[in-house]
Amino acid sequence: SCIAQAQPSKKGPDKTVKVYCARCQEQLYKYKKGGKGSLVKCFVERIVEDATAGDLKCPECGTEFARPAMIRGKPANKIIGGKVTMSK
Repeated sequence: SCIAQAQPSKKGPDKTVKVYCARCQEQLYKYKKGGKGSLVKCFVERIVEDATAGDLKCPECGTEFARPAMIRGKPANKIIGGKVTMSK
């Protein structure tokens, strides 16, 4: 039997959210997010706007907010819990 594994949808989610540093409220990303849960990971290909230097640190206060990871063979940033907030 074939077990279907959850795949990120091809066209990508249509909901764009803004991601902020929880410490200083600086905007970090605009991100196409799927699902309605909290932000756990950001697939690099879905980041619409990146205000960071790509080093996964807040440009304003220097807080590290994510770690690089490979998820289902795609590069992603794994969010460190409590380091970011999100708004529509």
